[in-house]
Amino acid sequence: MADIIVIGAGVLGTSVAYRLALAGAKVTVVEATRVGGGTSGISFAWTNSSNKAPRAYHDLNVSGMKAHAALKEEFGATPWWHGSGRVEWRAPAGQDDQRAKLRRLREWGYAAEWIDARQLLELEPDIDPAAVGDAPIAWYPDDGWLDPVVYAHAMMTAARRLGARLRTQTKASGLVVEGGTVKGLRTEAGEVLGADVVVNCTGRWSNDTIGGTAPNLPLAPTVGFLVFTPPVPASIQRVVATPLCDFRPDGAGRLMVHWGPADAMVTPEITEQPGMAQAADIVDRLTRILPGIAPLKPEAARVTQRPIPKDGLSAIGPVPHLTGYYVMVTHSGATLAPALGAMAADEIVRGRERPELESFRPARFFA
Repeated sequence: MADIIVIGAGVLGTSVAYRLALAGAKVTVVEATRVGGGTSGISFAWTNSSNKAPRAYHDLNVSGMKAHAALKEEFGATPWWHGSGRVEWRAPAGQDDQRAKLRRLREWGYAAEWIDARQLLELEPDIDPAAVGDAPIAWYPDDGWLDPVVYAHAMMTAARRLGARLRTQTKASGLVVEGGTVKGLRTEAGEVLGADVVVNCTGRWSNDTIGGTAPNLPLAPTVGFLVFTPPVPASIQRVVATPLCDFRPDGAGRLMVHWGPADAMVTPEITEQPGMAQAADIVDRLTRILPGIAPLKPEAARVTQRPIPKDGLSAIGPVPHLTGYYVMVTHSGATLAPALGAMAADEIVRGRERPELESFRPARFFA
């Protein structure tokens, strides 16, 4: 039985832990804070392949969407996943690109279609038609969104039922390596945990987690700014993408809101406060789409760092010249987590190389 340590208990780490345990491995999950306490807990978590290119990356994300849907058969219910679709309209300057995207997605077999204003209001009756105007409206019925912490907890709970161990508030400080082979993990407290394989699922912090004990991936993380409303009188059921802002439900009547240009107005070091000017501006934008929720003040604001390798594509698999070290870094964790968990288990435990991951190997950075 392989002894495997998974570093990180976000959506990706818990998915991997569950599939490894299901495959018969002895699994220990090491997490610096709590389950879902990193980037996973501060994520828009839109599950999709609407904007994913090239084709190999699109197909990989489609497999993630299908894996989310398939979990219902395995778990009986998936209260963490909401496959309710997405609506989108754009400002005039972006409409040609939107049309080209829809054509490409339909050629690739992705569910994407045009709807009219009447159909939009049947889906989301609280949207003000004046905010849409005569813009073309796209509908992506297979898109959805994830409650990432609820999902991570469910996967970790399932893994623990299969014998996996969870160690929270345990920060990794490096790998233990002998003769080019990983022998375990060293914690910040100086403890050494033995293992045959270490799987690094700490995303933005994947290099910090191992320090100089293994080759580091070149990363180019970006900053994201999210705003949360208090409970509001609107029955929003899905992801809505607009020129003013993007938003989705966040439970108990709250909405999560994002506006791309605001990302450039914050830094990871900023002290988040609901009274921030950036947050107030985003909520003002939201009320122009949903006038029935005004007047409104933000309830919370969060800054996140997206884990993105330097070339913008996921990095999944073993690192060259180091036996027993498997790294997983992706910006599409919410979409890909259930699929990548199964693929990693196939490769690590069963020795089956997954061809879907060929374009995303970390080896491309170390040629």
